[in-house]
Amino acid sequence: MHVTEQTLHNFEAAAAGFDLTVAQARALLALEGAAPMRSLAEHLRCDASYVTGIADRLEQRGLVSRAAQAGDRRVKLLQLTPDGRRLRSELQARMLETSPVMVALEAGERALLRTLLAKAAGAASTPPSEG
Repeated sequence: MHVTEQTLHNFEAAAAGFDLTVAQARALLALEGAAPMRSLAEHLRCDASYVTGIADRLEQRGLVSRAAQAGDRRVKLLQLTPDGRRLRSELQARMLETSPVMVALEAGERALLRTLLAKAAGAASTPPSEG
C-alpha cells in the first residue's frame, strides 16, 4: 500500500474510532477560533449546505457551537467547544501514532518532524510579504 493510501486509511480509521465521518474529522481539524461556515466550506472544498449538515451533527454531539456573527447575523460562526478541542487533540494524537511516516521514525526524529511541520504550516497560513 502506498504511503498516501495508508495515510488516508489511517485517517479514516482514526475518525471512525471517535465515531466521526471523514468530513466531520476534517472539520474539527480545520477549526481554529470562530470561523464562518462559508470559510470552512471553502477549506473543505464543498458546498456550504454540506457544511451545515456537518455542523448540525457536531453541534448535537457538543463538539462545536454555532453563533451569528456580530454585525451580520446572516453569517454563522462555528467554534470548537472544550469537548471539541479535547477530541481534536485526541484525534491528532491517534493520527500521529498510526502515521506510516511517524512509525518509521525514532522519537527524536518524530519530535523534529513535528516542529518542522508546525513551522511549515504556520508559514503556509501567513500571506506572502510584498516587495
